[in-house]
Amino acid sequence: MKHRFAHYVAIDWSGAMGARQPGIAVAICANGVSAPALVRPGHIWSRDDVLDWLTTELPEDSLVGLDLSAAFAFEDCGAYLPGWAETPSDARALWALVDRIAADDDNLAALSFVDHPEASRHFRRHGGRRGDLFEGTAGRLRRTEIAQREQGLNPYSNFNLVGAAQVGKSSLTGMRLLHRLSGRFALWPFDPLPSSGSVVTEIYTSLAAIAAGLPKSRTKMRDGAALDAALVNIGSEPHAPLARYTDHSTDAILTSAWLRAVADDPDLWNPPGLSAVAATEGWTFGVR
Repeated sequence: MKHRFAHYVAIDWSGAMGARQPGIAVAICANGVSAPALVRPGHIWSRDDVLDWLTTELPEDSLVGLDLSAAFAFEDCGAYLPGWAETPSDARALWALVDRIAADDDNLAALSFVDHPEASRHFRRHGGRRGDLFEGTAGRLRRTEIAQREQGLNPYSNFNLVGAAQVGKSSLTGMRLLHRLSGRFALWPFDPLPSSGSVVTEIYTSLAAIAAGLPKSRTKMRDGAALDAALVNIGSEPHAPLARYTDHSTDAILTSAWLRAVADDPDLWNPPGLSAVAATEGWTFGVR
């Protein structure tokens, strides 16, 4: 069988403050059944490190999954940031806006955007600071996140920046990353899936864990035995033991193997409802 991609990369991303983030992990595998391996095992990545690796060392014809939300909700209000004259009309313009306002923030951080007097109205932030346009108790959701809920998952709004499960900070830093990758790689679904070359897309590591047999309530693994059991279930050989196990490294390894297992499924590249939001909200690869 001829495969569309030659390599599969999963990146557990982080929006944490600081020059380097222990929460970032990068794993890669090729076609076949060999288990993915961590890229630079033991290395504490910065977000700039990831950008440099993607633009200088990524193998050709790679499918790259980034564990982040690539855009804000748009369809529900017809705008990302209703009430603000500068609210963008599509995802690329959103990434450019975040990057421009946060231009002085080092390491692709986005605190300046979060603190912007207009943008901050839409976020729930630490210290009980809730913007007057933050919606409801949980925040607005994209169509792909609504579809995730229909599949029994528990996605969070990226307008929420509070709590251990929040994804807003990683989404904002990820938008700055995507702004820099735009034009270098196809960014699906903002770009159509090309017939060759590398493709970058959004992933949700819990999808891989559930596909590998983990219960929806416990998708994190922190030991080698659990990771090997999940890898075997996804059609991969066991992994080479790690010096240290974290849920970030196991998420990346398992999700890389999952991407290899499902990348040639045409239905995952054409989920219902995608066309209406492909340019604005994007989509999480693997959500049907």
